[in-house]
Amino acid sequence: MILIGLTGSIGMGKSATSKMFQEAGAPVYDADAAVHRLYESVAVEPIRAVFPSAIVNGRVDRAILSKLVLGDAAALKSLEQIVHPLVGLDRLGFLARSRERGAPTCVLDVPLLFETGGDRNVDVVVVVSASAEEQERRVLARPDMTKEKFLAIRGKQTPDVEKRRRAHYVVNSGRGFDYARRQVFDFLFALGL
Repeated sequence: MILIGLTGSIGMGKSATSKMFQEAGAPVYDADAAVHRLYESVAVEPIRAVFPSAIVNGRVDRAILSKLVLGDAAALKSLEQIVHPLVGLDRLGFLARSRERGAPTCVLDVPLLFETGGDRNVDVVVVVSASAEEQERRVLARPDMTKEKFLAIRGKQTPDVEKRRRAHYVVNSGRGFDYARRQVFDFLFALGL
């Protein structure tokens, strides 16, 4: 089974590109979706022990948690030490199920693939990219997003130019999603899938 690591900085179109891989028949593990699930189950108690005010109605309130860790490197590290191992276990289960079904490839949709060293655990890295102007336009159009929050998030991510340099393949989402979709299908075809 070929493991494809899919990544891209905030606002680059990674989530839309992930859906394109699914449309093409590739099983996709969405790390963000996994975190959402974990925030309603096994991550609640470990997070409550460190960030008790982030637990509301028995689940992690992402908005509160974000405020608690944004700009606080120690708090963010504590959160990552809780969440990353849980995501890792969840991902292993997904991969085992995909292997059992005989999937020829799996896509690991991981926003922080390079930042967490996850690129060492995949066969191929695909980076989704767009211009800095397009990235900013997309991100600032999101509800509850500010320029300061955007810059803080982007500052914690490996720069786009570095991601593109380290990628095996780059999907350009800046020319529209139809163009990106063609790139995804061409990439899978080149892999023989």
